[in-house]
Amino acid sequence: MERSKDPAVGGRGAQSGAVPSRFGLASREADGDWRDHVALLDGDPPKLRTTVTEEHPKTILTFNQSPDIGFDRSINAYRGCEHGCIYCFARPSHAFHDLSPGLDFETKLFAKPDAAKLLRATLAKPKYKPRPIAMGTNTDPYQPIEQRYRITRQVLEVCLETRHPLTITTKSARVLRDLDLLGELARLNLVAVAVSVTTLDPKLSGKLEPRASAPAKRLDALNKLASAGIPAHCSIAPVIPAITDEFMEAIVARAAALGVPSAGWIPLRLPFEVAPLFREWLSVHFPERGDKVMSIVRSIRGGRDNDPDFFTRMKPTGVWAELFRARFRLACKRAGLNKQPFELDCSQFRPPESGGQLRLL
Repeated sequence: MERSKDPAVGGRGAQSGAVPSRFGLASREADGDWRDHVALLDGDPPKLRTTVTEEHPKTILTFNQSPDIGFDRSINAYRGCEHGCIYCFARPSHAFHDLSPGLDFETKLFAKPDAAKLLRATLAKPKYKPRPIAMGTNTDPYQPIEQRYRITRQVLEVCLETRHPLTITTKSARVLRDLDLLGELARLNLVAVAVSVTTLDPKLSGKLEPRASAPAKRLDALNKLASAGIPAHCSIAPVIPAITDEFMEAIVARAAALGVPSAGWIPLRLPFEVAPLFREWLSVHFPERGDKVMSIVRSIRGGRDNDPDFFTRMKPTGVWAELFRARFRLACKRAGLNKQPFELDCSQFRPPESGGQLRLL
């Protein structure tokens, strides 16, 4: 695998915006005005700036019928994610806006400030039936712009008022800023929080997920969540062969020592537009082992970079996949994890009035 001609893009996961599009959009060699001006500068190019566009959809709750995932509805308060995780399977969604899944995905963000209002309207519908709402399934609900918009917090407030269960997945220690609401929700058995930890090496994390919380901060967040009585789950996601898999056992052991009751792992997925971005990232940061990484990825995905099929997309096959499973099972057995499964309570739900006010009785 040849090394990229360009140096690493500081503070960002993707190294460019030039990737193929399944929607037939014109490819771009430049990404915004940053690349366009590189040739005109004597020194370093200007830093990529993050922009946020407010979006006002008609609905906020997305329903799905996927047979191989554990939720049927979700809320994504933001589009795009400044965390910049190079492996993020949500990157292709930016192509819907004629934006690149590369640098555009982590610099041109969208926020939905009406999310809580829209959620109230949905929950007030007479035929609505509650089931846990998943947050963080596409982009992180606690990415940096949550500090300004607080959309996730507003959604939590609605869920607490209506006694609606939800789950959260994040790579950010910012989740602790809502510890008060999460504690109340947990007391009513209405919330579970998964924090994703990919590696224990902060330098590697800075390359893989440059603007996510450092691994130590994520582990600390897990500890504080568990100590507050909030069901906490350590998600080792994704496991990247020959890059992060060496940390699997150590992450499980650390999580158990911090009082986290459960853990899980998800293998690397490389949807259509993500695969070339990941290959480019390998050529910049790990040129000496890029071919090995991709060879193992293909071996667990039936000879392809990615397996998009239901059921098999989450369950890699082959010798390497079985090795990872065996290692994870043994690590959990040693640490005493995954012994107490939990289910959230849907029976307490009390719909708001259509005007937004809660029922008195």
